[in-house]
Amino acid sequence: MLVGLNKMEVEKTIRERAIQNRLQYGRADEKAVIGKVLSEIPEAKRDMRALIEKVKAIISEVNQLPLDELDGHELRMGKTVKGSSLKLPGKPAAVVMRFAPNPNGPATLGSARGIVVNSELARRYGGEFILRFDDTDPKTKKPMMEAYGWYLEDCEWLDAKPDDVYYASDRIQLYYEHAEKLITGGHAYVCFCSKSDFKALRDKKMKCPHRDSQPEKNIGFWRKMLAGEYNEGECVLRIKTDIEHKDPALRDWVGFRIIQEPHPRVGDKYVVWPMLDFESAIEDHLLGITHIIRGKDLIDSEHRQRFIYGYLGWEYPVTMHWGRVRLVEFGAFSTSKLKEMISRGEYSGWDDPRVPTIRALRRRGVSPEAVRNLMTGLGISEVDVSISLENLFAENRKVMDPKANRYFFIEDPKELVVRNAPQKEVRIPLHPSFRERGMREFQVNTEDGNTRLFISAADSVKLRAGDEVRLMNLFNVRITGVNDPITADYLEGENLRVNKIHWLQDYLPAEVLRPEGWVGGFCEPACGSLDVGEVVQFERFGFVRLDRKAGSLVFYFGHR
Repeated sequence: MLVGLNKMEVEKTIRERAIQNRLQYGRADEKAVIGKVLSEIPEAKRDMRALIEKVKAIISEVNQLPLDELDGHELRMGKTVKGSSLKLPGKPAAVVMRFAPNPNGPATLGSARGIVVNSELARRYGGEFILRFDDTDPKTKKPMMEAYGWYLEDCEWLDAKPDDVYYASDRIQLYYEHAEKLITGGHAYVCFCSKSDFKALRDKKMKCPHRDSQPEKNIGFWRKMLAGEYNEGECVLRIKTDIEHKDPALRDWVGFRIIQEPHPRVGDKYVVWPMLDFESAIEDHLLGITHIIRGKDLIDSEHRQRFIYGYLGWEYPVTMHWGRVRLVEFGAFSTSKLKEMISRGEYSGWDDPRVPTIRALRRRGVSPEAVRNLMTGLGISEVDVSISLENLFAENRKVMDPKANRYFFIEDPKELVVRNAPQKEVRIPLHPSFRERGMREFQVNTEDGNTRLFISAADSVKLRAGDEVRLMNLFNVRITGVNDPITADYLEGENLRVNKIHWLQDYLPAEVLRPEGWVGGFCEPACGSLDVGEVVQFERFGFVRLDRKAGSLVFYFGHR
């Protein structure tokens, strides 16, 4: 095998590339992995047959592993830190972590990663977890007033209650004070160039004609900005950097701009608003943030902010980067995209069971433990990660299976008439593994030799005359007719081990909201004593959460 090469090194590289490819695209691809391996170990081309065989074997293994078992591996694109090994670099003496959303919508699964991982690291190191609302864009990403409260609720639900909560929109004066320090120090200036004119100069590595204005003159311009004497777009405050920097995005970036739009929290109190890079830089220092985890797509933010830290003599926090989370069912989802889809009526709201918000998952009965387990399992890596809702549901199944009691639900009921069946009292455990919880009791009655029951339409369409069927926990029957109603004869004998279907005689009307739409049917009368918010398992149907009692019982579907 691969003569003349270090076998262990080749296999390690194959495994690393297979894991990286799996995390990025959901499944590792043979051709992609071979290409990566050959780019790093060109000598492996000498024995392509052996290389292909080894790649196939390792990919098969990696693709069968759950995501939460892909821990302990170091990827060349960045170390993956998972589960119990979630840690910060070095041995920090103090830890202050923050999660800083723009509340222009509720938390999504992507937000949950930031909430869970930052809070968990702060907890493990005996530190502090801060929730900071970076709400300084009242126009393009206008905050939603409801979203502030939603984030607080979701943090608490995720067992990530922040130690402190800050609102950037309440602290605008602090940003003004630091802007003046930069202006008086000659590190910032008011620029009156249009966007296109400045871009043309920037791209030629030429300075703006206002760049060399004296600090005293810039302070005058700045204070006129604050007084509302300039129109939106007429001028901006720029942070001086290196006008010849190799990256054009870092050349004299905008720190403040004029926005003449009321803010949902502070109204029209301010017309000059900081850009996120400026506000975040100041806040991270003022709040004593020691470690920042941000998306790798925001690496330029750190480069911009380091200019401010250098001018003010501050030490920059330790920074780690991670890739984007791509939800297979949604792609690279975003709050803005979801907001558009809701406004178009594609979804009923932020808690529609089809959207990947924490509010929707909570309403579906997904447990916070499942979300935490999934997010800590993803760890910290610069590799973009693809996950499916099935990954989350697998985690939730582990948590909820021992907790959720069992009940019958008959979807789209069809009548079944059984002849010559005996009256019978049936007792079924609420949970087969925890009989101490109690029993569900059914009194099955007959009338004129007939026992009238209900079975689901999905089961009824599979029946044929002559089929022998087991009515779960009740008795066996032989189907005699498949018209409406379906007819059957009572069948004595041992319990059938196949063709088991569930049934009801007495019932309560129920509705279940599934991602694909509403389902109507009957549930056990015992479901009437459930508490709103309680999660149960409808046998052969899935986990559901009782959402409300409104005539019929209304449930939200979780997953199978």
